[in-house]
Amino acid sequence: MSEEVSNTPTRQVLLQRIYLKDASVEVPQAPQVFTRQWNPQLDVQVGTATAALGNDIHQVMLTVTVTAKLGEDTGFLVEVHQAGIFQVVGFAAESDLQAILAGYCPGVIFPFAREAVADLIQRSGFPPVLLQPINFEALYVEHLARSREQNAQSAAAVGSTVQ
Repeated sequence: MSEEVSNTPTRQVLLQRIYLKDASVEVPQAPQVFTRQWNPQLDVQVGTATAALGNDIHQVMLTVTVTAKLGEDTGFLVEVHQAGIFQVVGFAAESDLQAILAGYCPGVIFPFAREAVADLIQRSGFPPVLLQPINFEALYVEHLARSREQNAQSAAAVGSTVQ
């Protein structure tokens, strides 16, 4: 019995390291903010960035910013830059690589960022804030659909002005 050897490279995403690249807390109204009734409006902003480090190694950084507002006053502002280093092997198509870096990898990093945000908020003297899970893969697919739609609209607008 002969074994068939495949020439297709194995597709792998290997987590090399997760680290907290930067974190900051601002409590501009302290200590007065602690004497006020605490019923803030929370604003959560999440962003991702990727950087190729060479040899199939990529850094994926997740930025999470949580701002608590009491009327016009800022109760706190917490920002965390949680990063991961991933080795991504065997994804020949650039679109597949981007889907991994923008969809899968941030999902791996997010629980660590959520924990760092919650810890910083509590250490600042505020009640805990639990960030809800985020489906980064669905957000990436949505982003691609919006980009395609905008490109189609741009092409249609250019086509109508050329006539």
